[in-house]
Amino acid sequence: MDLLNLYQNNYLIVFVFLCLGVLLPVVALFMGKLLRPSKPSEAKYTTYESGIEPFHDSRVQFNVRYYIFALMFVIFDVETVFLYPWAVAYEKLGIFALIEMLIFTIMLVIGLIYAWKKKVLKWT
Repeated sequence: MDLLNLYQNNYLIVFVFLCLGVLLPVVALFMGKLLRPSKPSEAKYTTYESGIEPFHDSRVQFNVRYYIFALMFVIFDVETVFLYPWAVAYEKLGIFALIEMLIFTIMLVIGLIYAWKKKVLKWT
């Protein structure tokens, strides 16, 4: 019975933080809308380009290579998120976890080699 109350308290804490995480930004945005001055004009609705009047469409096509480069960065950034806890708890995990992490790292290295051969990492 005491264990059940402990779990209910944990869910209650998560629920309170979830409510605060949603409620605080909503209240802050609402209070900002109430307190700021509102003087709409035609000039405020134009696109701002460094103080210069816009002279062409603001939608510019970017090279797909930049998105792929960013995606590669995110993949290897997430890899470090997985490697760090494994390295901290390595002694407790044993040889099986070492083999799992080697397989994980080898798969990422294969992906890196593939991206290198496809010239995804070439910036220009």
